[in-house]
This record gives sequence, structure tokens and C-alpha cells, in this order.
Amino acid sequence: MTAKSFKQNNQNSDLPDPLVITRSEHPVSRKYIDRDALKVLHRLRDAGFVAYLVGGGVRDIYLDKIPKDFDISTSARPGQIRKLFRNSRVIGRRFRLVQVFFGADMIIEVSTFRRRSEYDIDGNETVLPANNSFGNPAEDAFRRDLTINALFYEIENQTVIDYTGGVKDLKDKIVRIVGDPDRRITRDPVRMMRVIRHAARASFGIEPQTWEAICRHRDKLSLCPVSRVRDEFFKDLRGGASREWAMLAIDSGLIFSILPVYQEILSDPELSGKIRDQLFVNLGVVDRLLDNEQVVPDSILLAMLLLPWSMNKFELLAAQTQKESFVLSKDIRDGLNKCLSYLNIKRSAQDSIARCIATLPLLIKHGKAQDWPKWLKKKSYFESGFQLFEMYREACGGKTVTMSQPAPLPRAKPDKAQPRKRSPRGGIRGPAFAPNTKGGVFGFRKE
Repeated sequence: MTAKSFKQNNQNSDLPDPLVITRSEHPVSRKYIDRDALKVLHRLRDAGFVAYLVGGGVRDIYLDKIPKDFDISTSARPGQIRKLFRNSRVIGRRFRLVQVFFGADMIIEVSTFRRRSEYDIDGNETVLPANNSFGNPAEDAFRRDLTINALFYEIENQTVIDYTGGVKDLKDKIVRIVGDPDRRITRDPVRMMRVIRHAARASFGIEPQTWEAICRHRDKLSLCPVSRVRDEFFKDLRGGASREWAMLAIDSGLIFSILPVYQEILSDPELSGKIRDQLFVNLGVVDRLLDNEQVVPDSILLAMLLLPWSMNKFELLAAQTQKESFVLSKDIRDGLNKCLSYLNIKRSAQDSIARCIATLPLLIKHGKAQDWPKWLKKKSYFESGFQLFEMYREACGGKTVTMSQPAPLPRAKPDKAQPRKRSPRGGIRGPAFAPNTKGGVFGFRKE
């Protein structure tokens, strides 16, 4: 896109023109972009729409990493995207986007450029407004959370388009919130979690104003829907850098808004150093397993995270008998109910975590000879307890553990007498669009 067309796209906008980086000045190449993502970009371009590869895909390629996802932003509306891609469906409530399917496990998400709604409102509103409407590329870039995730790549001229200074922050290894960090965090406190996660994963520093804003507003995380906080929390733990994440979360105090049980013991000068060391070593084991594509169930992951707290709170290793372990599991379950209630973790999951932790001292007692009591081996929670034991043993300097892959569930054979019905349209079921119907929204037929 030329400088002139950029200005046309940004008309009636107070936003600056972008920095356009030519192919010879950046490391992003089409050979590192998934071919299905290129298909989507080419088809949108050939249909006359503006379309860019955006976000983490551009960031990761720039950092010489393999992207996990390839997201696209375009000037096309959801209904227009559906016309171009029959293998797609529209998702989302607050803002519609289109998922384009290629094969069984490849999904390209395509969104329409969005407007900077939260910047256009004056006053004391403290929630993200609902009128998140369509916009232009500049507004879409400034709507994004972090400068390093606000980069665009366009295929025709193979240029990187930077509105927010993201390229400089990548070179300087800095994570920075786009715009005023106080206002952006107040509008959506979950952004604090994303800043810390990206800094931990990339081993980047956090820009001072962004860091200070996180420290000031960390208590506002409780204003967000529990489901969003929980989803972001598990992304933090499963990103392969949970140890670095914990360091930043503790230093900023954000971890106390997620797991308040740690606030008291990490504020105690006599306990803080020991608890931190235990926590970091435990999460280091988790990161190693995840980096090696090992399976770590959520219950085991949370058990490793809460093990230092449990050992300090309940004198965990003092339990030596089945009766003591049973009583201990009840106490831990009550503690977990208070600890995990904010994250809305299911009670069944809390029970599983409590049993794993309470069983650990018995496994440690018999661990050297691996002479497990028969009553313990018969328990349904023995396998998960043993996984926790092996991870804890590695954290204490023992042998490296390998988590076993779960056996696949047997697939039922289809009944030949009743063949499965197929959709008359074929392909993936999704919302139908009305090509010649006026007045529809996002390509849906108006009733």
C-alpha cells in the first residue's frame, strides 16, 4: 500500500501515518507464513479488500520463532468474508470474526478492522464500551493491547506496517501497552496479565510506565469476568515460561489478585525467600515438561503451583499414615475452596488436587523402595498422585520425569443399519449467509 492510500484510509482520524518498513529492512518472509494463511490473504486481496497478517504471527516471525497462530485483519465485513470462503463460520458476540477452516486442525481467524471505541469516549467510564465497531487499519492498530502485537504485514509489497512503534520495542526487547497504560488497564484489567505473559515468554523487559500502571491497578483484576481471568491464567501457566511469569507476577503483586493465599507467606521476610525458591523450582519442572510436549493435566499443574503454600500451611510432610493423609486431604480441600473460589475451579478438580497433595507424603515415605501400599495402589487417584510425586522429586534434585501420554479413548464403530446423515450443504456446519437479501447483519438473513 502506498503512502497516499494510507492517508486515505486514515482520513478523519487523528492518528499518525505508519512507519512502512521495506522487505530489505525486516526479517519477515512469506516462506515462514503458513500456506493456508497466504491463500486467505491472496483471496481477500484479489477480491479488492485490504488484508494484513497481524499480531503474534508477525511478532514471532520477526523474532525468528515459529508462530502458533496466523491471524488476519481486513477491510472486508464478516458477511463478505463468508461469501469468499465457504469453509468458514462466524463466531463471537461482542465483535464478529470469521474462522476459515483448512483440514482438521488448521483455523485461520479473520477479523474486520475495528475502531478505537474506548478512546472516543470522554468521561469517567471504567468499562470497555459495547460499541466496538468497524474502523480502519490505524484505528485497529491502536486498539490492540501491546505495541509488539500491533504490527501488520502485507503480502503485495512484502512490507511491515508499524503504527505504534512495535518494531523499535521488538529491537529494544520491551513490552509496552499501546496508549495510556492507566486508561487501557482500567478499561480492561486483563491486559496486565498479557503484559506479564509476553514479557516472560520473550524474556523482554516491561516499559516503566506500563510496569508502574500494573503495580497501581493490580487489584482491579477482580472486576473482570472470572472466565476471562481463568483462561488467561492457564495460558500463563502453559506458555512454557511459568517460572519467569511467577517472578514478574510476584514482583508486581499481580499474583496476589489471582492466588491471594500467597500474599501472607510471601510478605513474611522469614518465609518469602524459601517459598519463592520452591515455587520457581516447581514451575521450572512444569516448563521443561511442556517444552518437551509432555502432558501435564490441569490438576497436577495447579498442585505444583500450590505445593509450597500447602507445605507451609498444613505441615504436609508430617503425615505418615493413611488416617493422617485422609484428615489432611479434608483440610487441604477446605483451603483450596477458599484459594480457588475466585477462579471458579470446579469442586471435582479441587478434590483431585487435594487428594494428590495429601497423598504426596505417603509416596515420599515409600518412594525409595517404591513399595507402595496395596490400599494406595488401588485408589483412583494413585496415578495422578504418582505424577505429582515424580515431578516433586525432580524439583528436589531427583531424576528427570517423563509424563506418560493418556491412552486414546476407543472410538465406537458406526451402526451400518443407520448411516450418519450428512449436511445437504456439505463441509463445516456454520451460519448460512443470504447473498441477495437486503438489510441483513454480518451476512445473516433478516427475518
